[in-house]
Amino acid sequence: MPCGCRHHVGRDHLPYPSLDARRSTVKIGILGVGHIGKTLTQRLSAVGHDVKVANSRGPHTIEADVLSSGGQAVTAAEAVADADVVILSIPLNRLPQVAPLIAGVPAGTVVIDTSNYYPARDSRIEAIDAGQVESLWVTEQLGRPVAKAWNAIGSHSFAIKSEPAGSPDRIAIPVAADRDQDRQVAMALVEDTGFDAFDADTLADSWRQQPGAPCYCTDLSRQEMPGALAAAEVDRLPRRRDLAVAAIQERVGDATTNPDAGYGVRLNRVLFM
Repeated sequence: MPCGCRHHVGRDHLPYPSLDARRSTVKIGILGVGHIGKTLTQRLSAVGHDVKVANSRGPHTIEADVLSSGGQAVTAAEAVADADVVILSIPLNRLPQVAPLIAGVPAGTVVIDTSNYYPARDSRIEAIDAGQVESLWVTEQLGRPVAKAWNAIGSHSFAIKSEPAGSPDRIAIPVAADRDQDRQVAMALVEDTGFDAFDADTLADSWRQQPGAPCYCTDLSRQEMPGALAAAEVDRLPRRRDLAVAAIQERVGDATTNPDAGYGVRLNRVLFM
């Protein structure tokens, strides 16, 4: 697959300004309160955004620590209603189930997807197994453009490794999108969560941040990110992804427990880089 990555040849990667610098409150709806959704709710509400969060079991099941920074537990319909930004933090195979809900969201609303394809969890998806880019499959299921963000950082690193803007050891998170508004908003929100947003170009190029890629859950800096994106080899990603899953299962004993941040990053750097 040809690169086509314009970010390697002259995109400006200066930090994006916080959304708070342009608007005092952004209305954000988050679907999903797993490891990533929980941290997103906490971080984005802590910096002053109006965050509503929902899961599939109802607002009464969302634990208090998820809401500790000011997020509100609501139904899924309430989370997306009148939102400036909708963040989908649910397993990839459940995205078709929320497509009818997302269909009612205005075209100008920014929708951000954080998912990744893991066959052992998501069951086999023939189109992705045949080589379709995960984000393009997502846009087909939802019937609208999305931005891809927060998928390429481990949940433990995301929870504990945020740093203020300008910190020398701040971790970078790649962001892909086709629409400029989606890209700009997603990158600003990544900055708000305590990480450097890196423009990873279009959704067609977002395979470079899929599981198995050099930038996937390897906790790279802004300076390291361009080389990692350029080094990705599309045909090797599924094999590397599955090797990592097998190694983690052998260590922790099951397919659902996440390893600690140190082990996960070390393993992924060995296998993916």
